[in-house]
Amino acid sequence: MTAEQTQQGRQARRRTTVTVRCTGHVRDAVGTHELEFTFDGRRLREFLEAFFDEYPIEDMLIAETEADATARGWAPVPDELPGTWRKNPEGDQTRPYARVCINGRFNEHYDGFETTLEDGDRVALIHPFMFCC
Repeated sequence: MTAEQTQQGRQARRRTTVTVRCTGHVRDAVGTHELEFTFDGRRLREFLEAFFDEYPIEDMLIAETEADATARGWAPVPDELPGTWRKNPEGDQTRPYARVCINGRFNEHYDGFETTLEDGDRVALIHPFMFCC
């Protein structure tokens, strides 16, 4: 076994505790706006898998295909977008209007679902209520 494999094994067995904040539809489904959650591992992906095992809300947040992650709207998309735009790869994206944030930043600004979490981090699961005029 290599040193890297040993280190990965230790990280996988590590338990991490984060504060989960829930908004909108997620708050309704989970039953609270904030809770502490402990899971095995350190990555956002491991947190999401463990959280969805306890609270079956994966379909509310996670898009399985690019089409599921794309909002259909009336505004045309410009040929060139300002700034730096990154999105998670297909299969690691959220549904339109649903987001996962770590310490107040969208997970796309870190390493997507591979982002390393530390004890005490805040993970926000966001699916706002949407109303049309």
